[in-house]
Amino acid sequence: MATPDQKSPNVLLQNLCCRILGRSEADVAQQFQYAVRVIGSNFAPTVERDEFLVAEKIKKELTRQRREADAALFSELHRKLHSQVSSYATLFAQALPRDAHSTPYYYARPQTLPLNYQDRSTQSAQSSGSVGSSGISSISMCALNGPAPTPQSLLPGQSHQAPGVGDCLRQQLGSRLAWTLTANQPSLQTTTSKGIPSTVARTVTRPRREGDAGGAVEVTEAALVRDILYVFQGIDGKNIKMSNAENCYKVEGKANLSKSLRDTTVRLAELGWLHNKIRKYTDQRSLDRSFGLVGQSFCAALHQELKEYYRLLSVLHSQLQLEDDQGVNLGLESSLTLRRLLVWTYDPKIRLKTLAALVDHCQGRKGGELASAVHAYTKTGDPYMRSLVQHILGLVSHPVLSFLYRWIYDGELEDTYHEFFVASDPTVKTDRLWHDKYTLRKSMIPSFITMDQSRKVLLIGKSINFLHQVCHDQAPTTKMIAVTKSAESPQDAADLFTDLENAFQGKIDAAYFETSKYLLDVLNKKYSLLDHMQAMRRYLLLGQGDFIRHLMDLLKPELVRPATTLYQHNLTGILETAVRATNAQFDSPEILKRLDVRLLEVSPGDTGWDVFSLDYHVDGPIATVFTRECMSHYLRVFNFLWRAKRMEYILTDIRKGHMCNAKLLRNMPEFSGVLHHCHILASEMVHFIHQMQYYITFEVLECSWDELWNKVQQAQDLDHIIAAHEVFLDTIISRCLLDTDSRALLNQLRAVFDQIIELQNAQDAIYRAALEELQRRSQFEEKKRQRETEGQWGVTAAEEEEENQRIHEFQESIPKMCSQLRILTHFYQGIVQQFLVLLTTSSDESLRFLSFRLDFNEHYKAREPRLRVSLGARGRRSSHT
Repeated sequence: MATPDQKSPNVLLQNLCCRILGRSEADVAQQFQYAVRVIGSNFAPTVERDEFLVAEKIKKELTRQRREADAALFSELHRKLHSQVSSYATLFAQALPRDAHSTPYYYARPQTLPLNYQDRSTQSAQSSGSVGSSGISSISMCALNGPAPTPQSLLPGQSHQAPGVGDCLRQQLGSRLAWTLTANQPSLQTTTSKGIPSTVARTVTRPRREGDAGGAVEVTEAALVRDILYVFQGIDGKNIKMSNAENCYKVEGKANLSKSLRDTTVRLAELGWLHNKIRKYTDQRSLDRSFGLVGQSFCAALHQELKEYYRLLSVLHSQLQLEDDQGVNLGLESSLTLRRLLVWTYDPKIRLKTLAALVDHCQGRKGGELASAVHAYTKTGDPYMRSLVQHILGLVSHPVLSFLYRWIYDGELEDTYHEFFVASDPTVKTDRLWHDKYTLRKSMIPSFITMDQSRKVLLIGKSINFLHQVCHDQAPTTKMIAVTKSAESPQDAADLFTDLENAFQGKIDAAYFETSKYLLDVLNKKYSLLDHMQAMRRYLLLGQGDFIRHLMDLLKPELVRPATTLYQHNLTGILETAVRATNAQFDSPEILKRLDVRLLEVSPGDTGWDVFSLDYHVDGPIATVFTRECMSHYLRVFNFLWRAKRMEYILTDIRKGHMCNAKLLRNMPEFSGVLHHCHILASEMVHFIHQMQYYITFEVLECSWDELWNKVQQAQDLDHIIAAHEVFLDTIISRCLLDTDSRALLNQLRAVFDQIIELQNAQDAIYRAALEELQRRSQFEEKKRQRETEGQWGVTAAEEEEENQRIHEFQESIPKMCSQLRILTHFYQGIVQQFLVLLTTSSDESLRFLSFRLDFNEHYKAREPRLRVSLGARGRRSSHT
């Protein structure tokens, strides 16, 4: 018969207990069991620290009792024990239960078990008729607080038959774990004829003696285990009940329990509290239909986790029932204890804590916002927790993905409970479908979908609906998108989270590019979007020069009349004449039929020039790009350009008048000063208008149009075209001084335009007077020659005196004309000077260079000190302001 190795850890530990207490092996059986329990209570790294602490405490206590020899002997035995066993986790692994219902030791995660030490006087004063789950010292020095796993066998390789009582007792002690008594307490067990304890019950906790203070009720551990199994399900037990005031489960105060047993019970009861929290959330939300599909999926995921939890509880209940049916003879190896429950429920407790945290974080959320809340919990370093949350997230996100795939492949949006991040407004009419009907609910965008992806998703479905409802293109989506995938595939969610950056991104990009390309092809080929855009440039932005000039020539007789006397059908006829007489006639009929005349609102004193405008009718899909707001911008720009073009037209007429009348009035030398003054002022105005026209035409319109055209050619979707077109219009509005920031500049520019009109009116009046005077002089000379031909006196003294008087009166009016021109010049130069000052302080660099070109000869710079700053200093000054 084999004998146990005398150097084995168990034998060394038993010898250590015998040496310390000075008793035989049979007498120290309970202390040996407690030592085994302390050593095997924890296999975490903190055991080494606790072991050293306990050893030092023992040596200090022996030294304090003047037992130096025993302290030295203990130190030597402890050194030998430590050299034999590298880690006491070996003892714990051997002591774990190995029955059918046990949890493998590597799945258990017991907490660190700190040891509390009390004075011997306190220890000896305690009466322990029965033993609790912790807190009883086997060597009158230490008390254990907290749960610990139960060792199953300390000597797995030892024979089950022993030659003597000591070996038999050692085998029994190695196969079960009991609670120890105090060193001063006599053993309560009675032994059989073979020396084996016969009163070891299934319940670990023994009832306390009668007569305890306070009328406390003795509670066995078996009763606590039964109560705990009910508490796990959210049902109050006999001794453990829910405290509504403190919102936790508490052991009744009248129950007579040790502190460690009560603490273990409270820790186990936390599972019931977590279960109630999750169950309450699911019960409330499951019946709430407004919670939506995503919320119901979340509740279903929670139910699925609770089902697994209930499966564990059913196993525990079945084991407890089996023990009740077979009685106490089943033994301690497979019995349910609080400490075993603490180990077995460690992982379920972690799962329930995670679920409860999710429930708290998801309160008041629904749809994509709920999915984002769940996704936030996947960003953890704990793989166990991350795996659980990812499983729940896969179920929660499935409705979101179903919405998404239905939207991007079919353009259908069935979001009854407003859970999807794409929102639809059914009240929006078709002409505003692209701009207003579909929008993003930013709060509902799941955090695992980027803003760029969500924008593309919105554009895909919006493009499909735009094609169907606005373009009346009923082409199936299979024609737009080469490959589609069913949104009902249960693997979609898994694909999404395993390859967010490739697989899912690839699907979105493919659908986005193909749908957008198909839409742009339809707009360009079927609805001639780019042709309409060029027509806007030619007609509303005055890009068709020959047409605009001829139109002005034809409209001049009509537009000089008061605005109230104009008729639109007359102007429309003139417009058609101008089209037929210029290169505009070669444009597409689809474009020419949209070109029309529009009369603005008439104000008192307005002429036809003030209310005339060209209009371009847009409808259908192209109205999505050329919206009402855009057309109003085009109208403002046209009026500004038309007015500037009119100034150029007026100055051209003035220059024509100079050239024609200079020869006619050559015989009136006294009038040469007036003509020179008119010529100088008109030249200044021509320079100003030419520089402004150059700035508007080339630096503003042409440059902006080139940028727009390049962006349109590179556009990937309709939104890019719309955005580029809006930027184009905003740039023109801003740089043509039509925005609110340039109102002062625009007012000065309009004042300059008014001065040009004043010059035209003044010059016309001067020329009329001069030509009338010239005609009268010519008539007088003609009359004089005719009389001389007839042989009569050419003039009489009275006629000659009358003629001289009239000439004198005309000569006296010349200084007044010069004075009028000087006043006009003064006002004009003052306005231009103020305009230049405003240009120098502008933040736009091109406007500052415009001021340099307008004052090319530094005439205004000499008059205004504020204009004597260099261009670089002007820019720095404007940036500071």
